[in-house]
Amino acid sequence: MSGMHIAFDLSFTHTEGRWARAGSWVGRTFPDVRMFQEIAISAERAGVEMLFFGDGSGIPDTWRGSIAPAVEWGVQWPRQDMSPFIAAMAAVTSDIGFGLTYSSTFMHPFYVARLLNSLDHVTGGRIAFNVVASSRSADAANYGYDELLEHGLRYERMEEFVDVCQKLWDSVPPEAIIMDRETGRFADPALIEAIEHRGRFFDVKGPLSSMPSPQGRPVLVQAGNSPRGVAASAKFADVVFGFGGSVAGQQRHRAALDAALVAEGRDPNSVGILWATQVIVGRTRAEAEARRDEVLEFWSEEAVGAYLSHNAGFDFSRVPERFAIGELVEQITALHATPGGLVGTLVDEFGLDHEMTRTEFFEHGWRSATGLDHTVIGSPAEIADALEENFAATGSRGGYMFSTPLATPSGLDDIAELLVPELRGRGALAPARPGRTLRENLSA
Repeated sequence: MSGMHIAFDLSFTHTEGRWARAGSWVGRTFPDVRMFQEIAISAERAGVEMLFFGDGSGIPDTWRGSIAPAVEWGVQWPRQDMSPFIAAMAAVTSDIGFGLTYSSTFMHPFYVARLLNSLDHVTGGRIAFNVVASSRSADAANYGYDELLEHGLRYERMEEFVDVCQKLWDSVPPEAIIMDRETGRFADPALIEAIEHRGRFFDVKGPLSSMPSPQGRPVLVQAGNSPRGVAASAKFADVVFGFGGSVAGQQRHRAALDAALVAEGRDPNSVGILWATQVIVGRTRAEAEARRDEVLEFWSEEAVGAYLSHNAGFDFSRVPERFAIGELVEQITALHATPGGLVGTLVDEFGLDHEMTRTEFFEHGWRSATGLDHTVIGSPAEIADALEENFAATGSRGGYMFSTPLATPSGLDDIAELLVPELRGRGALAPARPGRTLRENLSA
């Protein structure tokens, strides 16, 4: 059995009221780069292996067709391009890795491959690329799409996107770089060739106009637990970002991924899943529960609706007074949105034929938006017990992507100062950074 790898999810350090809660910074506000540098230093000191940044480029506008609720309450916005922030964090750290997200649905692979190559140089081989197939209409509208690409088509584009990136990263091999001071020869042109990619979505001549990076290519991260998403993960992912919900759901995801990896001729033991896990840790359970209650005060029906609708790409204000879950899935699918998230959880728990009222749906939605339906709450020992049990039950490969609904930085500091030492003291964690690059450290 391998030890747990741990990362911090910094996708939402300031949204959903985190900026105002007790324990938030005073005198600094998002997006002050010094905030992120302080987080990076603290996390590296604790032994966290990666800081992860999800992303989205649209302001949530799916709920009632308006950005107003999201703007008013800071739901899933504002969002910055985190690449320059990562460069700044890398300058004050030496070991911790950084996961950066770009959309294969909207971006071009040459631009992304070149940018990530450059960041891998800046960080000394500490970059991971979280490649996503976008399912949010607010994002799509910013790139000129009137509607979302069909679900399967998004994954076809993703696979071709990654294929192009990999070809580009390999197009300038390390052995091609000579840099002979006596002769003045910089590189051997015989070893550098155009990739001449011609595909359904992209035509790219290549080669990449960059130096080979320290890792050769970034660590590839992919999230997706639909059958199509799992198939994409099996083709190229080095690490999978998985979602919790229930142990049974996690076990199904692990089993499906293992089968898909075998079908691709890959070793299932070589690809871990980092389970998204929201944590509220206190020195005692009572302290943790008191901090949980701070979170509950923020959420209103408008904030919940804006959050759920944006992440599904479907306006849940249209939900009728009574409906079968399968009917809702059909409506979402017809719009090429995603029936995962809350709706996927409801399907797993109740089945497609189950009927529920609008009130019941939003009761589940409130727990989903707050994240309290998948939050581990308690003392360091209690949470460590739960994580060790879960890790064993889900295959003992991968680890956890920790987030918190508490204020930044105090919620993250609690994890770094209370929970991580507890896990390390038990011998539950993977060896502390045995390698030079993020790839080497995550594979240990």
